[in-house]
Amino acid sequence: MGTRPIIGIATQTQDPIPGDRPISWVINQKYVQVLTTAGALPWLIAVIRDDEETLRLVYERLDGVFLMGGVDVDPGLYREERHARCGRMDPARDWVETRLTQWAVRDQKPLLGVCRGVQLINVALGGTLYQHLPDQFTSAIEHDASKDCDDFSYRDKSVHEVRTLSDTRLRRILGDKPLSVNSMHHQAIKGLAAPLVATAFAPDGLIEGVEGKDRSFLVGVQWHPEELCAGRPEMNRLFAEFVREAAEYRKSRAM
Repeated sequence: MGTRPIIGIATQTQDPIPGDRPISWVINQKYVQVLTTAGALPWLIAVIRDDEETLRLVYERLDGVFLMGGVDVDPGLYREERHARCGRMDPARDWVETRLTQWAVRDQKPLLGVCRGVQLINVALGGTLYQHLPDQFTSAIEHDASKDCDDFSYRDKSVHEVRTLSDTRLRRILGDKPLSVNSMHHQAIKGLAAPLVATAFAPDGLIEGVEGKDRSFLVGVQWHPEELCAGRPEMNRLFAEFVREAAEYRKSRAM
């Protein structure tokens, strides 16, 4: 099967477009391109709900799991009523990614989540979210640069700084200087799941990065590093370290 580690990426459901296409599964190409550049073999996972046998067979072939950005996480997963400003959801994707996350954490299989991905990790492990920051975290700075844009120029736009904590995996990977990051989310971590520790913060105190408490690679960031890799070595290092850990996991399975 070769030596490149296999990284699973769950797709997202796209609603049917009348007269154009039926219901489909989609993914932003940038995620695949960045992981491929880092040396991984990406494996796109169809979000087929309630077929645990098929999902498990796919999961067992993976050396790492990557959770990308996307639509809002269903607040029912953390036992809350839906807020009026909670946006579009994807129940099938929630179902698939929750299981991938829980299995990966149990098996200490490398796991990386960005934006929605870090939120899903937190929820899958027992945490909660702010469903709409402007209403529920009133001291928040601007976190959703996409809301006033009619194109995609916001995706690599620096919006605010992030500071990592000392003696953390994120600090070792990203460096000790404040990071200028993009930001395109209106939800974020509220109650932190017990298996996680917060390791990066925005100026308003919002959690921007998490890690697992054990030594396995379990990392999530609230920004979109895949959009910042051009000219930003620290963002490339995040993906390179993830893929390196997945390669080590692959070797350990072959022993």
